[in-house]
Amino acid sequence: MPNTKSAERQMRSSLRKQAHNQTVKSRVKTLEKSFLSLITGGKKDDAAKALRDVSSALDKAVKSGVLRRPTVNRKKSRLTAQLNKVK
Repeated sequence: MPNTKSAERQMRSSLRKQAHNQTVKSRVKTLEKSFLSLITGGKKDDAAKALRDVSSALDKAVKSGVLRRPTVNRKKSRLTAQLNKVK
């Protein structure tokens, strides 16, 4: 438990931020999974639309500070490469 008032405030703040970060990460993971399921199903057109959604969610996660830019660039690159492999 925190010993000072400022530590209590910081704990509440960090819990709020943790909850927000968790929801953003969960949303990104869900979108990635749906994209990958479309890829394995061979639905290239739907997967292209899903890739736009995933890329947008990843960029928003960077903007809000949840994920780091190099991580997002790597993920987007790998997802795009998977889409290009589909015939």
